[in-house]
Order: sequence, then structure tokens, then C-alpha cells
Amino acid sequence: MLRAPERRDRAAFVELLSSPEVHTYLGGPRSRDELQRELPEVPEQWPGSLVVELDGAMIGHVLLRRATGHRRPAAAGKADLGYLFLPQAWGSGYATEACAAALGWLSDALPGEPVVLTTQSANTASMRLAAKLGFTEVERFEAWGAEQWLGVRRAPVTSA
Repeated sequence: MLRAPERRDRAAFVELLSSPEVHTYLGGPRSRDELQRELPEVPEQWPGSLVVELDGAMIGHVLLRRATGHRRPAAAGKADLGYLFLPQAWGSGYATEACAAALGWLSDALPGEPVVLTTQSANTASMRLAAKLGFTEVERFEAWGAEQWLGVRRAPVTSA
């Protein structure tokens, strides 16, 4: 289930954002103590921020936002898909299902809107997910000390 973040998700957000496994390709985890001090009561609460819930517990976070400040011209101003999942949820298809649902919602709300996704090219799981979701490579570039992959998903435009 996808839903808005709630107060009860705070501990899961701390776990997600402080996990070395989750942040292997994201520049490293944040300090648990820092997160405990700085995260608001209801973390990540804004339009396009979706908690992925399974059996009543948060297992991941999907984020759709406008890439207004993106460093790459090919991505600037487009919708941007991001996702993080707790390690215990990896390999079960939850990320594919949740991201596909979020992209479906966006396609309904903004028909024809292209969506970008950036990941480290070394992150093979994320690269597989991008391919499953229909993203195709636009470019590779160096940032944060590693090769990054930028893909775009062009939603089909339906005619009335």
C-alpha cells in the first residue's frame, strides 16, 4: 500500500536513512543520533512523498518530485523518481510494484509527463529496476566520486 507518511513511520525513517546497506550507493548513511534530533515528528511529509506499507509497517519510501535543481540539463524541470527500501524488503518485487503504482498515478495525473531517475551505474539492483519500469539511458556522468546513470521514462501519450 502507498500512503502519506505518518507519525508512526518515524522510527522506520530513522532506520532507512541510517542504514549502511541502503546508502551504499548514496554517499553513506546519516548518523542515527543526528536523525533522532533533526527528523520532524512526521518525516518526509510533502506532496509526492509516499510510504510503502506492508502488513501495517513501513518497508520503503517512494518520492516523486519536480527536478528543478537537477545538475543535468536533460533532467531539469522533469518529474524525478526516487526510492529507498529497508534491506529486509529487497528482492521481493516491492520496489517494482510500488514505483510502478506511483508512476501510474503520475501518468493519470499528468499524461505524457516524462520522468527521470538517477542512480549509480554500479547499483545493479537499481539499474534492473529502472529497466523494468521502462527507463532508458540518457547519459552517464561522474558525480559524488562515482559514475551516475540518468534515465528517462516517457509516458505514452494517448489520443482521445
